[in-house]
Amino acid sequence: MAYKFLVIGAGLSGTVLANRLAANLDCTIDIWDERNHIGGNCHTARDEKTGIMVHQYGPHIFNTDKKEIWDFVNSFMEFKPYVHRVKAMSNGKVYSLPVNLHTINQFFNKAFTPNEAKAFLAEQADNSITEPKNFEEQALKFIGKDLYKAFFYGYTKKQWGCEPTELPASILKRIPVRFNYDDNYHNNIYTGIPVDGYSALIEKFVESDKINILLKKKFSNEKELEGYDHVFYTGPIDAWFQFKYGRLGYRTVTFETIYEQGDKQGVTQMNYCDANTPHTRITEHKHFTYWEQHNSSILFKEFSKETTPDDIPYYPKRLQQDKELLMQYRKDAENLAGVSFLGRLATYRYMDMHHVIGEALNYAENFIKAINTGAKPPVFPNTEMS
Repeated sequence: MAYKFLVIGAGLSGTVLANRLAANLDCTIDIWDERNHIGGNCHTARDEKTGIMVHQYGPHIFNTDKKEIWDFVNSFMEFKPYVHRVKAMSNGKVYSLPVNLHTINQFFNKAFTPNEAKAFLAEQADNSITEPKNFEEQALKFIGKDLYKAFFYGYTKKQWGCEPTELPASILKRIPVRFNYDDNYHNNIYTGIPVDGYSALIEKFVESDKINILLKKKFSNEKELEGYDHVFYTGPIDAWFQFKYGRLGYRTVTFETIYEQGDKQGVTQMNYCDANTPHTRITEHKHFTYWEQHNSSILFKEFSKETTPDDIPYYPKRLQQDKELLMQYRKDAENLAGVSFLGRLATYRYMDMHHVIGEALNYAENFIKAINTGAKPPVFPNTEMS
């Protein structure tokens, strides 16, 4: 029996899933995307003026600790090794991020050894906080007031549009502090950039006679789904249900494009930590492709704001009211027949690219197993709170 599947969304989740279904089942697959390109927020394209490969929706650096995921993406395209080094502008001075031994010594005008730096930060930390209730308390307990105010307070307030005391402590747990001079932004062993860009990589995922892509096609109602054996939805889960319980909270970003000659900032990403600087960071795209030579340069100045109905959602806020809303939508989704939800928007989670790909691969395996055994396919790839 030839199955007919529909994937809504041509980002990483949808295209990786389609690739695995096409490779392992007798099927045809339609992929719809409301944008005029594939790749979702990972979309890359060469700038017409400079010829530089641009990350159209902000910087994306592929990194993973899973060899099987690294091998999967490299089986479609070569990835050049890449180390993401981020600098931070704070009070008129440039520092290294993540906070490391160099940052600590420069900021406090010291020459600490690793053990001395650990002891010093332990003295700086607010040890009266036993169980941090929010982002700010977690930071104060972790690194103390001075480093928090210099590198995290203003940036976080701009990024999330609220006081850090309103954010959960768990957000800061993703931010490392190192007591050595390692300034690699990522800890994962496998890190790189696809040589021809992410959109070209994703095109490789869907190079199959079984797969048909329709761009500028927005899903509007369930009547469009007739004739499909199963539908995989990777868009915002609240949009599927036409926001009947309300909208989930997201932050989005806007960009100001800057053209320069030569090398403008000497690094791919410069964060602006002061609260009175309106932008959060500036990305200089030529540094992503260090193996190419470009005399000119293109930079994106990035601003964070609340998401409106006309904006592209980026970062799920996941405040308590959002989690309660999500549970309502998930309950309704579980009652649907022939529809599954996956990806960061459909599951309303912050996910890096390797998480998205790994989950899509795992979900595809589980779906194929369900099809072959006559079991009910899973509606979600994750449990409610994971």
